[in-house]
Amino acid sequence: MVKYGFALVYEQVLSQACSQHRTVNTNEGRIVTTDAPTESVWDYPRPPAMDPVNDHVRIIHGGQVVCESTNTIRILETSHPPTYYIPRSDFTEGVLEPVAGQTMCEFKGVASYADVVVGDTRIPRAAWWYPDINRDYAALADHVAVYPGLFDEVTVNGEVVQAQEGDFYGGWITSRVTGPFKGAPGTWGW
Repeated sequence: MVKYGFALVYEQVLSQACSQHRTVNTNEGRIVTTDAPTESVWDYPRPPAMDPVNDHVRIIHGGQVVCESTNTIRILETSHPPTYYIPRSDFTEGVLEPVAGQTMCEFKGVASYADVVVGDTRIPRAAWWYPDINRDYAALADHVAVYPGLFDEVTVNGEVVQAQEGDFYGGWITSRVTGPFKGAPGTWGW
């Protein structure tokens, strides 16, 4: 179908507006529009890049603040939504309880884990960090990452985070990033 006049102009204006503005659902139930650019996870590098940001990160569970920070580092890796690493000092005192078990990241090194304890609730292996981190990622020393899907609410700048699919990766999906994202069934070999 060929479009003329107003229909053609309207489609072009709408297309341009949609590429410059995003609609964000905040934790207060408000719908807001932002001019912040989107990022494709397919433009992220491998090995991963570190991106220090002052985004306002907040994690709530059982009605209690687990942590709140404006001094985080995003890890950006091809095909993954960013993982936010939060200074250990920004977690509520006593919520991180180290547990046995480790995993290996080819870039960052050996990860250690912690349960997150909020009141009478224990969230097993919900957090991890690198005690002897590879020197290329030294800025992550004393920073902790969490699996956002294990908590009642995780927000970045007031926007509710969607957890990356799967039980291995800890990516944080917001309207700022576009996929497709690794983690869902059938994406392991990406």
